[in-house]
Amino acid sequence: DLPIPQYHQYADATMDKMLESLETLLDEVADSDYEVEYGSGVLTLKLGNKGTYVINKQPPNKQIWLSSPFSGPKRYDYVPEQDGWVYSRDGRSLNDLLNQELSDVLGRKVDLGLADVSTQLS
Repeated sequence: DLPIPQYHQYADATMDKMLESLETLLDEVADSDYEVEYGSGVLTLKLGNKGTYVINKQPPNKQIWLSSPFSGPKRYDYVPEQDGWVYSRDGRSLNDLLNQELSDVLGRKVDLGLADVSTQLS
């Protein structure tokens, strides 16, 4: 069971890395309809007419919640054996899902670098 201070460390490191990677990606793509915002534990990625992602911390559950315009809502738990956030229903990581969906949407390989969460702590 993940202690709450460790949850916050891992979730914050993941959200910070995601924001940094998405900002870089959107700068490279340079589409004025695309935007990423982060505040109060909620990250919003707007992809114009392709839809909006909402990713947020859920401290009471020690989870990260994702709402995807393509695959719908999912709740991710930190799994120490994989050192990542994993959706228990399909065993897929947040990193893998977002990389695949964003690669498909943007027509280019995307790697947000969200694997190995414990190595990203500041």
